[in-house]
Amino acid sequence: MKPLEGFRVLEVAMYGFVPACGAVLREWGAEVIKVEHAVAGDPQRGLRQTGALVVTDDPNPNFENANRGKRSLGLDMSVPEGREVLYELVRCCDVFVTSFLPAARAKFGIDVDDIRAVNPNIIYARGSALGPRGPEADKGGYDLTAFWCRAGAAATVTPPGFGGTVSLPGPAFGDTISGTNLAGGITAALLKRERTGEPSVVDVSLLSSGTWAMGHTIALTNHLGQLLVQPPPGSGGSPVNPLVGMYVTADDRYISFVMMQPTKFWADVCRHMELDELIDDPRFTSAETIGANTPEAVRILSETMAKRTLAEWTERFATLAGPWAPVQDTLQVAEDAQVRANEYLIHAGELDLIANPVQFDLTAPQAGPAPGFAEQTDEILEELGFDWDRIIELKTSGAVT
Repeated sequence: MKPLEGFRVLEVAMYGFVPACGAVLREWGAEVIKVEHAVAGDPQRGLRQTGALVVTDDPNPNFENANRGKRSLGLDMSVPEGREVLYELVRCCDVFVTSFLPAARAKFGIDVDDIRAVNPNIIYARGSALGPRGPEADKGGYDLTAFWCRAGAAATVTPPGFGGTVSLPGPAFGDTISGTNLAGGITAALLKRERTGEPSVVDVSLLSSGTWAMGHTIALTNHLGQLLVQPPPGSGGSPVNPLVGMYVTADDRYISFVMMQPTKFWADVCRHMELDELIDDPRFTSAETIGANTPEAVRILSETMAKRTLAEWTERFATLAGPWAPVQDTLQVAEDAQVRANEYLIHAGELDLIANPVQFDLTAPQAGPAPGFAEQTDEILEELGFDWDRIIELKTSGAVT
């Protein structure tokens, strides 16, 4: 049995952030009903181009990733008949989760008081750009603006003199992380309700997730009154530890070393790289001497690493004691043996998608395909007890798709 099996979630949201939360809850076992605009649906369905990448057929990963396994209901909440259907769903759900801004929530009658008037025990969850309080609580945003730029990541990863700022590494980067955070908050609220009978209002924002992701850096820089400045690309890693940094191989691939205790790993690295003469070299026998001679050590390691390919180093480093990893692109990640062994990549209909990062009892999540637009409208209405005469009336009025 999955942890959230038996719980029902009503999702009134668009784009990536809050739908990603619904995807996680679905993989944890909850039933997720996705409410979409009766005519337009979720605008994310129409997102076909990301940078130079264009999806010309279906299924569309831009939509599928955050909507796997859900059921879709096409509904017009702006008309009384549509709102009546929504409230019927609210009565039989455990969680109501939305990305709508305060003005839209008031307009459509889906704010906390509106939903709690129908179901006093429901968990009410909001995903926002900038949080529920403060002078900008009513403003929207995306992960590029609120998570990446405003929370400090963009400025921190951009080296001086770059001539711009480094952008997000890919679509929905902050959305997916924030959605997982919101799913965790909802789950904690469900546990509290099970124990105390008290429902909660749960808030997660892109800004809160972005600042949490940057929390160590923000605390460090705020304490010192100094910024963490990225070294120029290709300049290595730690200025006092040659075993923290990136090294290029003979085939122009990169290997990352992160061995925080250089004296512990220095001899082992030297043996694996056939640099035995450096094991007892007085320049590299203590943390102090290694720190003082880091530029020379980096030069030697760089020259040596450049003599063999990544495949050759991968074979040699199979027994290396310290942490290291190849730098991989996303196509290489999908073929990574460790990713495959742990089933971090799962089948969801016709697509392979990355599973949510949590596994229970060493079992990979299972995910179905995202629903077609309004695909389950009829069956959801029938489950609510609506007969066909009533369903036809709702469709004729435009209240449902």
